[in-house]
Amino acid sequence: MAEVLKVLTCLLIILLQKRFSVKDTVLLLLDSIVLQYRDTLKLAVPSLIYTLQNNLQYIAISNLPAATFQVTYQLKILTTALFSVLMLRKSLSRVQWISLLLLFSGVAIVQMQQEGNKEASVKDSSGQNYMVGLVAVVISCLSSGFAGVYFEKILKGSSASVWIRNVQLGIFGTGLGLLGLWWNDGTDIAERGFLFGYTDMVWCVIFNQAFGGLLVAVVVKYADNILKGFATSFSIVVSTVTSIYLFGFHVDLLFIVGAGLVIGAVYMYSLPKGSSSPSSSSASSASSASPSKDEGAEMELFLPKDEGGIAATSTAVHLTD
Repeated sequence: MAEVLKVLTCLLIILLQKRFSVKDTVLLLLDSIVLQYRDTLKLAVPSLIYTLQNNLQYIAISNLPAATFQVTYQLKILTTALFSVLMLRKSLSRVQWISLLLLFSGVAIVQMQQEGNKEASVKDSSGQNYMVGLVAVVISCLSSGFAGVYFEKILKGSSASVWIRNVQLGIFGTGLGLLGLWWNDGTDIAERGFLFGYTDMVWCVIFNQAFGGLLVAVVVKYADNILKGFATSFSIVVSTVTSIYLFGFHVDLLFIVGAGLVIGAVYMYSLPKGSSSPSSSSASSASSASPSKDEGAEMELFLPKDEGGIAATSTAVHLTD
């Protein structure tokens, strides 16, 4: 359902670009998706990875305390940076390398704290399996980093807009999701219907998953990358405080130190590089949120305008990740 909402949102934006001309929109989609089918098929790989990643996130959050998941999931910054260096030959500034080291250290400290306080950290959650959750979140971070960089590599040199690319991703994602749905819950759906169990809370999760990336792009458009770093750090604090009241989450000195290192690392990674070289200044567009300049170019696509050579930025990753 989240993939369907993503596709519908991107189609609406494309329609807006075409000044609500249904004919031009249909012709564009036909040319970009059907006639250029080889180009479309390239998106099957990242779509498969994103589908795996999204499902792993649900497994992880079902088996980990919310605060621990929020802190550990920031490892996606590390994996994206490493894949950017390996696959795209991008360079990182010294401050960014230090921030990645702090990030890894912070996550490791949090895991040490959780190992020492398993019973307290999963209070009233006897059905949780900490190791399953940890493995799920690590694989999710790896898949997030690889898929994001692979997606950027595909987009480079392409004239297709990021919205077209996300429609292509959404088509594969919806198909793969339906396949998994049939495999795991086909009998239940046949008996109870597709929307059985869709509570208000489930719809909130779906909308958050579908539109979270758009919100990130808007934040970077109208603020800057540093503010997005603060927002990420604030989300860790909110998750921790909420977990204390809702789930009886136990916070001790180790968790505070580890979470503090992660928050500091996220902020440091978001800092502008000043007089860094062009090659290194492009690294953060793949390994974290893109600088506001590039994000702004993509967000201008909300306004009706002619499509041209649209720069490929990590906004595409945000929309799908």
